[in-house]
Amino acid sequence: MDRIESGADAPKPGRRALPVDTLLDVPLSRAGDRARELGEAGFDGVFTFEGPTDVFLPLVPAAAAGVDIMTNIAVAFPRSPTHLAHTAYDLHLASHGRFRLGLGTQIQAHIERRYGATWSRPVARMAETLRAVRAVLTCWQRETPLDFHGEFFDLTLMPPTLRPGPNPYGLPPLLAGGVGRRMITMVAEHADGLLVHPLNTDLFVRGPVTDAVTDGLVLSERTRDRFSVMLDVIVAAGRTEEEMRAALKGARAMVAFYASTPAYRPVLDVEGYGPLQAELHALIRAGRWPDIPHAIDDTLLGRVVAIGEPKDVAAQLAARAHGVADRLGFYLPYRADPACVSEVLDELRALT
Repeated sequence: MDRIESGADAPKPGRRALPVDTLLDVPLSRAGDRARELGEAGFDGVFTFEGPTDVFLPLVPAAAAGVDIMTNIAVAFPRSPTHLAHTAYDLHLASHGRFRLGLGTQIQAHIERRYGATWSRPVARMAETLRAVRAVLTCWQRETPLDFHGEFFDLTLMPPTLRPGPNPYGLPPLLAGGVGRRMITMVAEHADGLLVHPLNTDLFVRGPVTDAVTDGLVLSERTRDRFSVMLDVIVAAGRTEEEMRAALKGARAMVAFYASTPAYRPVLDVEGYGPLQAELHALIRAGRWPDIPHAIDDTLLGRVVAIGEPKDVAAQLAARAHGVADRLGFYLPYRADPACVSEVLDELRALT
């Protein structure tokens, strides 16, 4: 078994016990300033995702903002382990040890038709990708030969002139996302941390997710304190009726979009909403995008989303994270008033 050199998160002096990260979603030219603004607003870190813009570039200017930075997630399969290692190394160095590399598989259609890459055996391929990235980083850190052999990658060439040398901040933590039990177990066996997808409920996290993490840690012969769980939660906070309407509209649309994806059906199954996934998928195939939010009833919305006034949202977030999460990912799928967000963070800080 490969020994995992963990870069998993440890509590930082002067910080609350539950760090909170949020999405860095601005044009590249604004990324550095926005990361500073979010840090001043009370967030501990920012993350990017593999969406309409590059996932890594905004983190370059954000690295100087004094907040934690991460990808949540970068799609792994179209990239080589060495490319991922170089980017992780550079961002970890630029941010003074504040970078975490979060990887995900995406789904077959995107890998093959959007990226032109190979899709096969995603659990095995992701496991080997994590091991291969760590092998490259360890080669540089220990200044030892690169000698990695797997089913998907053979990495044996790393001349001294092409090694950046040991990173003074150590190895950047490697995290990965997962929804299915096999994937989550693999992540807990091979990665430093798990990224829990924002389409989740307390029942799903405390049941299948926790059980799978336990299984993976047993396989890796590690204890829970050597593994990090980041729990992404969709937030709908408001202090007025107008704010709540906007928040609920954005949150409902986000839940509907994610719930239409077959890969996320295990979450719906746990809550007794499994057939809803096929209904939503059919609406999308028919081009009826405006109709999908209306399929999400208030009961399901309340199980997925932290809803209410700032104090109530903070209490829900603290309860959702208690005993299962080491960090929170704060998802705002609508234009929120910064003062309202700061109030949520202040209330959360008091609770945690």
